[in-house]
Amino acid sequence: MEDHELAPKEVIGACDIANINLQRALAYIDSDQNGLAKVLQEPKRVISVTFPIEMDDGSVDVFHGYRVVHSRTLGPGKGGIRFHPAVDLDEVSALASLMTWKCALIGLPFGGAKGGVICNPKVLSQGELRRITRRFISELGDNIGPYIDIPSPDLYTDEQTMSWVYDTYDVMHHGNNNRAVVTGKPVLLGGSEGRREATARGCRDVTEHFISKGLVPDLSEIKGARVAIQGFGNVGAVAAKLFCESGATIIALSDSQGGIVNEEGIDLAAASDYKNIHGTLVGLPETLSVTNDALLELDCEILIPAALSKQICAHNAENIKARLIVEAANGPITPAADRILAERNIWVLPDILANAGGVTVSYYEWLQNLDNNQWELDDINARLHKLMRKSTDAVVDRWQSLQRLTEERDTELGDDGADNASPYPADLRTAALTIGVERLAQVTAQRGIWP
Repeated sequence: MEDHELAPKEVIGACDIANINLQRALAYIDSDQNGLAKVLQEPKRVISVTFPIEMDDGSVDVFHGYRVVHSRTLGPGKGGIRFHPAVDLDEVSALASLMTWKCALIGLPFGGAKGGVICNPKVLSQGELRRITRRFISELGDNIGPYIDIPSPDLYTDEQTMSWVYDTYDVMHHGNNNRAVVTGKPVLLGGSEGRREATARGCRDVTEHFISKGLVPDLSEIKGARVAIQGFGNVGAVAAKLFCESGATIIALSDSQGGIVNEEGIDLAAASDYKNIHGTLVGLPETLSVTNDALLELDCEILIPAALSKQICAHNAENIKARLIVEAANGPITPAADRILAERNIWVLPDILANAGGVTVSYYEWLQNLDNNQWELDDINARLHKLMRKSTDAVVDRWQSLQRLTEERDTELGDDGADNASPYPADLRTAALTIGVERLAQVTAQRGIWP
């Protein structure tokens, strides 16, 4: 399969996207009084650290890390720690704000946070990663804690990384129940059953419930749907398994080196084994190779971006053929692409709804740790399923309200309607954002500004 020539890629910063998303919510709610927009736009706390690490060969390298807490209006900061060469303060700040909207939408008692270290885990040993993690956490010191800021896994971090986070913090704060300082831990260290699969499971539950509402033409259930998934990490791989269990046909998968396509359906067990042996999906027998860009444009019913941000932009949104896009990754679609997709009647289940299963089960883990308890997996999955359906209903209801408001406005404006139209589509993302920002506005007003 060959790529066609693409238009120049859209250039937009992560914080620019975050600010646009805030503005699209404020455009539909009365919450910008007394400088509230400024309060929600700026992060509450930004930490930048630099630290040396002794490498395996005896040399010393210097690493840079960040931790941003965007808001603590609803509770302690909550958000992942990522290890990636492209980590920067702009990205971390934007992701922290995204987590704020996500927790507010789902109704969790957390504010948004995010952290990261600039490094390449693919070329680092286990020992080097352990030393980087421990030193980063020691540098953060008392700026994280069970009631202050609670990290979790993210891009290229996992249960093992969170074990090191917990152990480092526990050594520094002995004598306390410190398990709730971090979520996404191994079960034996107080981690929650179902946490590793939670993001993908919530993604599947939201998709299933949304499709059942009959809003997507000729798509009434996941069974029989052709699904393309960009990304085969924890979220993408588990999503492939769960969607397959629901009767979907997984026609495309990809990793950082490229993708594979089989219109008849990919054997997921064979794909996983091949990836483990060769370090990539590319070359799997009975599949065609495809680039990550081309995978996004495949003819399918459901497209799941589960990799990096800004994958669908102004340059390729016109070429998307999926009927429904489910954002398992954070920020895979830019605002310009959102507008194009809305005009083409392609539905988008936004990240703050679709991938909220991870932070939801992190919340359940936090509760279990505080109570020194361990919940059953069936109970956790039932709670998650119920909350994802409830949140989906809320977003669809708000979207329908926005549609009515838009129609009433256009009727009042008459011929001037097009000239005075909002620059932001009244889509599902806008609906989800208005719910989250509105709740934050209400709580901020109730708490008041101190002093």
